[in-house]
Amino acid sequence: AAIEEGVKQAVEGQLDGLVTAPVNKLGFKRAGLDVPGHTELLAGLTGSSRYGMMLVGGGLRVMLATRHLPLKEVPSAISKAVVREAVELAYEGLDWLGVSPKSIGVCGLNPHAGDAGAIGAEENTILNPVLRSLAKKGIPVSMALPADTLFYEALRGKYQAVVAMYHDQGLAPLKMIGFDEGINITMGLPIVRTSPDHGTAFGLAGDGVASAKSMREAIRLAVRLADRKNPWT
Repeated sequence: AAIEEGVKQAVEGQLDGLVTAPVNKLGFKRAGLDVPGHTELLAGLTGSSRYGMMLVGGGLRVMLATRHLPLKEVPSAISKAVVREAVELAYEGLDWLGVSPKSIGVCGLNPHAGDAGAIGAEENTILNPVLRSLAKKGIPVSMALPADTLFYEALRGKYQAVVAMYHDQGLAPLKMIGFDEGINITMGLPIVRTSPDHGTAFGLAGDGVASAKSMREAIRLAVRLADRKNPWT
């Protein structure tokens, strides 16, 4: 109810933005909500068909091509349309964040980005064709690159955003270096929405040891974004 009311007021202009606290995915399921998380729920409430998660922290900005999927379902979910949307949202999102230049590195799905087809064909058949098409349209995007080196290059400034093919491929490096400051931004919505980049941490409840830094950073970023032109309004 709180999420629905927050979205309603943000859409109507009563609020400048929405900062959500973590939710428990199993709690959603037990409550009869057939959504994997906040992102999909917010997209439905705002009527958004083109949306995605960008995580920011530790000097990295990571866009996810797929989100909360079991790993075995990821390969079949990677399509040209999915990759195109993730890259385009990342590019538009960098503008909103005031980042320039806007070079985007894209992770391969397979180890070594497929090694020219020796360790998987998705890079040659799906990723690189759509990435070449986007590059021709003027988006500064790489071809599919090995994920095990791409994040290092992004951290050193070669890329201002990384598009990861699946959840842990993108979030493990970011949380390694920015665990206490990570922020989740929903790109593609007609409203500002940020959240801490961590879960509910029920195991820490009542101990007085949980860090509020990520929540504070999410609030600060929402305030900054509310003062800027939303690319999706």
